[in-house]
Amino acid sequence: MRALPVGEHALLVEVASGEAAQALHAELLRRRADGSLSVREIVPAARTVLLDGLDGLDDPVRLASRLPAWDIPPLPARAEDAIEIPVRYDGPDLADVAARWGVPEHEVPEIHAAAEFRVAFCGFAPGFGYLTGLPSRYDVPRRATPRTSVPAGSVALAGPYTGVYPRSSPGGWQLIGTTDAVLWDHARVPAALLAPGSRVRFVAAGC
Repeated sequence: MRALPVGEHALLVEVASGEAAQALHAELLRRRADGSLSVREIVPAARTVLLDGLDGLDDPVRLASRLPAWDIPPLPARAEDAIEIPVRYDGPDLADVAARWGVPEHEVPEIHAAAEFRVAFCGFAPGFGYLTGLPSRYDVPRRATPRTSVPAGSVALAGPYTGVYPRSSPGGWQLIGTTDAVLWDHARVPAALLAPGSRVRFVAAGC
């Protein structure tokens, strides 16, 4: 773990893995909830967690010196129900993913829908969550040539992550399906369907 002060009121914590980042994020949320940590924002990423709005006894320099001595427990199980996202497994890269996995094409939806996912962090576009949950043997690379336009609702894979494009945009992930779920809605509170730490399950719908 390495903690780097960023300006007067922020701290960037670097850790060794995505799992460590998620566990640290959960512990920071717990400490803020019980009043033992004063921080305005806690933002996880792939292998970092940013704390912004630190002050008082929790200023960046003091917290950076204390963090290495913290006991960070393993990632706790989430008690709330998983968010279910219906998917039509009809993506244009389904056959390529099946070939990389070494399975028949019809097994890709079965494998993907059988996993329970967790939102590791959010980014790229409002409402886009980076979901982990598939075993590492199912990691796939990004496409060699990104698409100039990926439709909203596309369910995609890249590296260890699954994601759902909340709006049409360029993208290089492998597209395995589509969903009608709305990932970002300004009229909804909260606007994002997914948040870091949320449990997610994909449910195969009729293609």
